[in-house]
Amino acid sequence: MDAFCRRIVDEVAPHAVAVKPQSAFFEVRGADGVRSFERACDYAHDAGLLVIADVKRGDIASTAQAYADSVFAHADAATVNPYLGRDSVEPFLDACRRDGKGIFVLVKTSNPGGGDVQDAQLADGRRVWELVAAKVAEWGDELVGERGLSDVGAVVGATYPQEVAEARALLPRAPFLLPGVGAQGGAADDVAAAFSSGPAAGLVSASRSVIFADAPGEAAEQLAREVWDVAHATA
Repeated sequence: MDAFCRRIVDEVAPHAVAVKPQSAFFEVRGADGVRSFERACDYAHDAGLLVIADVKRGDIASTAQAYADSVFAHADAATVNPYLGRDSVEPFLDACRRDGKGIFVLVKTSNPGGGDVQDAQLADGRRVWELVAAKVAEWGDELVGERGLSDVGAVVGATYPQEVAEARALLPRAPFLLPGVGAQGGAADDVAAAFSSGPAAGLVSASRSVIFADAPGEAAEQLAREVWDVAHATA
């Protein structure tokens, strides 16, 4: 596993700004896998990349604190599940304030089943994901940097282009993590609206279509070129 991770980092480093290791595929291998996850994060840092830990953590406050401490020991940012509310997110927000870390809160995810809950309509006419977006905007207001973007971002699936545009209108200062390009069927053009807040306002995530490509570096280079063309045309 270590050799595979090092190879992928070496291949994509010239073309990417970050890697997003999915912790589950390391954790399933037990203690050795957890140590491999940590080594992969450290190797990516040595290559000059940011590390977004794809952990989707969310729990009561004391447990969330342990999760935050664990994740941010090796990562610059993490994906966070908001469905336990503010106290479950607060330890991650503390790390943003104190240490300059970042979070990407699940808002509108790329998987087909996400709509079972996220698209449910509330009494005021909003969908559940729009309520979550409002919370993300609230949590991120105090953490906006000099470039106008917050340390509190949102996960918005590239598989839902209309919702990408709607989410951007609700979250003008949140960086978007945009999974779903590649194996899930999304394309760079589908996330154009995310870049209306600037060319740095979106991070397009492609996993299987890059790491399992015959030439991961070439796949990463092509995707980077497509994304930058869209970003600069939109911003």
